[in-house]
Amino acid sequence: MSALTERAEESTAPGPPAPAATAAGYRAGRTLPLRVELVRQLKRRRTLVMGAVLAVLPFVLVAAFAIGGEPEGRNTRINLMDTATASGANFAAVSLFVSAGFLLVIPVALFCGDTVASEAGWSSLRYLLAAPVPRMRLLWSKLIVGLGLSLAAMVLLPVVALAVGTVAYGWGPLHIPTGGTLAPGTAAGRLVVIVAYLFVSQLVTAGLAFWLSTRTDAPLGAVGGAVGLTIVGNVLDAVTALGDWRHFLPAHWQFAWADAVQPTPEWSGMVQGASVSVTYALVLFALAFRGFARKDVVS
Repeated sequence: MSALTERAEESTAPGPPAPAATAAGYRAGRTLPLRVELVRQLKRRRTLVMGAVLAVLPFVLVAAFAIGGEPEGRNTRINLMDTATASGANFAAVSLFVSAGFLLVIPVALFCGDTVASEAGWSSLRYLLAAPVPRMRLLWSKLIVGLGLSLAAMVLLPVVALAVGTVAYGWGPLHIPTGGTLAPGTAAGRLVVIVAYLFVSQLVTAGLAFWLSTRTDAPLGAVGGAVGLTIVGNVLDAVTALGDWRHFLPAHWQFAWADAVQPTPEWSGMVQGASVSVTYALVLFALAFRGFARKDVVS
């Protein structure tokens, strides 16, 4: 009897919980595919409005030059803006020049800052996680799509500007403000380099917006916070009293791509700017994933 009693006690003794059963055919890696998330984001009104704004900007610039006349250098000094109507390539470069400081920051902050916070604002985030979509899978899907849309926005602007500028001012070489020209093929390659650098330089904005998106349920707070801190960075970069400390600000290197519009491009500024931006971005992305993994999602 004692042996039977011992066995009965062992069978009822508390032990480690049994692994949770999963539905037949469930694969965590197949939840929330990138194509599904991409289609969801493309159908949103803010995506369509942002794309329309970027596509219309070159037409606005052409109209401005048509009304105000061709730009002229001041005090015999010629800058990139003064060569805007020289060719389609120059017009595309000027479109990037006038947009890099602020306009191109907005789609990056919007696509990366609105993505998680909007789900929380709609109270659909907890249902996605209960589907179940693993947290890391959800963040990776949203981050990749957000960065992809940001890159698409940066490509859309110069492509439309190049087409509009070519129709308005003709196809020709890129006229360098300091003198000389770049052949159309070479100019196209330099524009690709400029867009690539602009995307890398905006990774810090993407990281900041994405981190804020995982910390708040208000999409406007995440997007506005990222844009606001970017503006603060620009203001601090204008404070010359900071001296070499400004080199640690991503805003200090935002126009380093201008070194690519030279007969022989200078890469040191772009390398430093890309290094600063990527370093900040990696830290912010890591904070976003770490914080979201421990977050109590109730919305």
